[in-house]
Amino acid sequence: MAEPTDDRIDTSSGDSVTVRIAAPPERIYAIVTDIENMGRLSPECTGGRWLAGATGPRVGARFKGTNKRGLMRWSTTNLVVDAEPDRRFAFETKQSGARWSYVLEPDGDGTLVTESRSMWRDRPRSASIALKLFLGGEENHEQEMRDGIRATLDRLKALAEA
Repeated sequence: MAEPTDDRIDTSSGDSVTVRIAAPPERIYAIVTDIENMGRLSPECTGGRWLAGATGPRVGARFKGTNKRGLMRWSTTNLVVDAEPDRRFAFETKQSGARWSYVLEPDGDGTLVTESRSMWRDRPRSASIALKLFLGGEENHEQEMRDGIRATLDRLKALAEA
């Protein structure tokens, strides 16, 4: 089966990219929900740890994410809002107002993986100020986030197919 080459960006509802990965959904789900090792996928997130007794992806579980860009370092508090094994994983980031989601769809001997980012609430003023002062401005950082989705999926593909 030929691999799709049309990565989609949907700016009307946020950012979204879909890629086909030659691996089963359960392998991919295990990788994207391993928040402690998210740094192996994401260009900005360096990892995380589950909070308040959570040990894995369950709706309502919280985790702390750690991030870096150049010399900047910061952490986020995240809430899992969707966790259907081998199908969907999504979390909301308190500090930015962003929802990150992964949807996995079986596709023959592989999986179509869609990573999306959308806003579930307005960006907090403190986040807007930090973007302006430390991360090159909102528009620049938004483009980095869009580019980061593609980079994350490329790394996920390489890891899942290895």
